[in-house]
This record gives sequence, C-alpha cells and structure tokens, in this order.
Amino acid sequence: MLSSRLILLRTASESSYALLILITIVATGLSCAALLSQAVRTAPNQSWAKNVNALVVGASYAVVLIVSLLYCVKRRIAVRLKLQRISKMYKTIGRNDLPELVHTYTTKEYVRACLVSYECLPKDAFHEGWGRPGTKNSGIRFRRQLLNTVLDIDALAHIIIPTLPKLKPHGRVLHHFRFILPLLPLDEDGLTPLHYYDSAVHLARISHNELTESEFELGMLAASDIIKCLNECRLEMMEDSSTQLS
Repeated sequence: MLSSRLILLRTASESSYALLILITIVATGLSCAALLSQAVRTAPNQSWAKNVNALVVGASYAVVLIVSLLYCVKRRIAVRLKLQRISKMYKTIGRNDLPELVHTYTTKEYVRACLVSYECLPKDAFHEGWGRPGTKNSGIRFRRQLLNTVLDIDALAHIIIPTLPKLKPHGRVLHHFRFILPLLPLDEDGLTPLHYYDSAVHLARISHNELTESEFELGMLAASDIIKCLNECRLEMMEDSSTQLS
C-alpha cells in the first residue's frame, strides 16, 4: 500500500515537472516568434535583410537558451559529483557533519523517542512461571531452568560415583541421588539440600501450576549447594589421585 502510494506520488511529480518544462519551452518559443514578427513589421523595409532588431532578438534568445542548457548541465554534474562523494560504507555521523539546527533537532527527537519507548515498557508485568522484567530472573522460565539442572548434577555425580544408575526421566531425584546423601550437609531440621531440591523438581514435573519465584529460587539454591559439594568432592578425589601417583 505504501509503496504504491510512493510510486503514484513520484509519477505525479515527474509528470508535473515535464509539463512545466513543456509549457516553458512553448511560451518561450511563442514569445520569440512574436518578437521576431514585430521586428520585421516595424522595420523600414519590412524584411529580414539588414534587420538589426530581429538579429538582436534572435541573439538574445540564443544566449538565453545556451545559458539555460549550461546551467542545467552544471547542476546535473554537481549533483552527480556530490552523490559520488557519499561513502558507500557505514560511517557514523558526527556533530560536525550536520548543521547545528539539524543536530539539535535530531538529538531532541532521539531523546523524545527514547522516552516514549521507555514509557511504553510494561511496568510490574507478571507472567506465571516466568521471571518478572527488571529482576535477576527476568526472561527465565522457572520450570525449564530448574529441570535443566538435573542433567548437570547427574553428570557431575557420575564423575564421583561412576556406578551410579542411569537417570530415569520421571524418577524422584531423591531416590536417584540417594548415594550422594552422605556427602551433603544437614541443616537444623536434619534435611540436606537434596531434599529441598527433590521437592522443587517434583513440583516442576507434575504440578499443573507453574512454579512460583520463591519455589524456583529455593530449588536453584539447593541445586547450587549440591553442585558445590560435588565439585569439592571431585577436587579432593583429584588431589588424592595426584598424591598417590607422586
């Protein structure tokens, strides 16, 4: 729709320009013919011979025609040269490349557009199961992010306990990682981070409702504690191995 409108406006502009040029040429030709005819009629011999007035009129119009053609050619060459000087590569426009008024107006419009864009951003938006904009969990889907940590912990646990059974897609993580329970610290309630992690993962797997932000953070904190403990065990195993080899 917009392209067809632009094509229509361009065609109308070019047609108007061509019509203006045609009218100017016809009017100039008619005025030249009228003046030449008057010069012949007012001459003493009423002839072209030795008619100074007709010569002056013809010479004047010839000069006007030549000057007009030269001016058009000059303008066309100047425009072409300016277009050729435009860099074809990307170049940042600086303040010195624009007139002061243009730079000031562009800066004001840019600032206004930024303010409008900022005001259009959603404020206090909330989508169930996703992190809120502007927070540390912005753009994170809680269920997917938490379930992705199961594979990371399983890979790390297999390094420490190579005989650990394979992970079952719907098995409880508490049962699957039961062999690493002695490696994990206990809190005041006698629970390990694996117990909290198992509850959060179980909710993410079977619950119809999305995880809340507090449940997600609790699960991620437990996963971080488990990974930290497993990494410490792995480092101790590597130190023991290097000591035995030496």
